[in-house]
Amino acid sequence: MEPSAAPEQAYFEELRRRRAELLESMRAVEQALSAPAPGREQRWAERVQVSLAELAADFGEHVNLTEGPDGLYRELLKNAPRLSGAVARLTRAHAVISAEVDNLLAVVKEPGADEYVDRVRELGTALLARLLRHRQKGSDLIYEAYEAEIGGET
Repeated sequence: MEPSAAPEQAYFEELRRRRAELLESMRAVEQALSAPAPGREQRWAERVQVSLAELAADFGEHVNLTEGPDGLYRELLKNAPRLSGAVARLTRAHAVISAEVDNLLAVVKEPGADEYVDRVRELGTALLARLLRHRQKGSDLIYEAYEAEIGGET
């Protein structure tokens, strides 16, 4: 890829900032899920729900940033059409992840069911694992297209 075809440095900075926000939301969900629950299920569930709502918002911003009319994927496909398969896989993953977030939000709103905490933790852990893999694949895609590292920890 020619350097002139790469997005502006400011765009990469925005990507890094958004990735960092998503990672922070993922960490908040992990912390909420791993907090002690026995005897305080309602409080635990509220904390999980709040962290999931923030994650849902940050993931929605990620989808808009990548799939939107002026999104990363549109620009990337203009400059690197060979990566259309990877873009399609990441786009499909957005729908799957969004559905998992919605499902988990619905489950966490119904405390009191048998094995409630275990079920929420199981679904939450699976969601976080999928998000982690998605972030890795997104980072690989950017590097393959632009030879730029976007990280996400800053």
